[in-house]
Amino acid sequence: MAETPLAFEIATFVVLALFFIVDLFIIGRRPHVPSTKECVQHIAFFVVMALIFGGCIWYFAGSKPAIEFYSGWLTEYSLSIDNLFVFVIIMANFAVPKQIQKYVLSVGITIALIFRGCFILIGAALVSRFTWVFFIFGAFLIYTAVKLVLGGDDDEEYQENGIIRTLRKVIRITDEYDGEKLRTTRNGMRYWTPMLIVFLTIGTTDVMFAFDSIPAIFGLTKDPFLVFTSNVFALLGLQQLYFLLGALLDKLVYLPVGLSIVLGFIGVKLVMEALHGNTLPFINGGHGVHWVPEVPTWLSLAVIVVAIGGAALASVVKMRAVEGSKAE
Repeated sequence: MAETPLAFEIATFVVLALFFIVDLFIIGRRPHVPSTKECVQHIAFFVVMALIFGGCIWYFAGSKPAIEFYSGWLTEYSLSIDNLFVFVIIMANFAVPKQIQKYVLSVGITIALIFRGCFILIGAALVSRFTWVFFIFGAFLIYTAVKLVLGGDDDEEYQENGIIRTLRKVIRITDEYDGEKLRTTRNGMRYWTPMLIVFLTIGTTDVMFAFDSIPAIFGLTKDPFLVFTSNVFALLGLQQLYFLLGALLDKLVYLPVGLSIVLGFIGVKLVMEALHGNTLPFINGGHGVHWVPEVPTWLSLAVIVVAIGGAALASVVKMRAVEGSKAE
């Protein structure tokens, strides 16, 4: 199912690996609270890099996989903004010092990418062997879209997952941080610091979000390489977005509507693709339903851009109207 040359994929993974090594062990070792200027510069850098990467895919593999990457990247980036709500709550719950929050996010996002990589491999194996899984993916995305519109999302009520609760029972963990250290000594005994729990919390919580985003992107491309790199570029600028928009997230009032349109559209698209490649005996005698129209790649990109861009613009207009009425 790969649509890009193997040499290009290997070069991409090498460059990304080097970036994460530098980010974690060089940049991350300088704890500080990023300024607004620094956040904007980093976000702009990662956006430009994603656009350039998509251009490279276009050059080496053609327009179709490039448009699939752009569609997947925009979808993942939009869905990742929801992660920020939970990240804010996690940082507050564990009282993470602001000076090390950037480093915590870097490590947490790296762990999340490893988990997502495993999730993507499993998803790719399912998609390649069982086309009927698209019915499940599609139905789940449509359900999620409806839940978003109805306000059934309870992300703000964060609770520790089972992995974290079990970990607390089997190892010794202090209540105090010791800089960026994972291990510390108290009264002659070795303890884990809360950093370990925070890292795992951010990484495993992000996987919960992947249950929405991974099926969504498989509705846009079947290439595991494009699925993974879309996730990487979406998550790369997330830590800067955290510091830039942390206090403004609740102002994006129409973002759930935009996300619901995107998820609903991709969900319907997945069901339509499942009908095309149908093998279930109780649907059309086990044959594909070929009268169902195919959704072109460019239309997917257009719907994503219009839905997310429209939601962001409407949120800005709403926010200014509210501020204007307060000023009066």
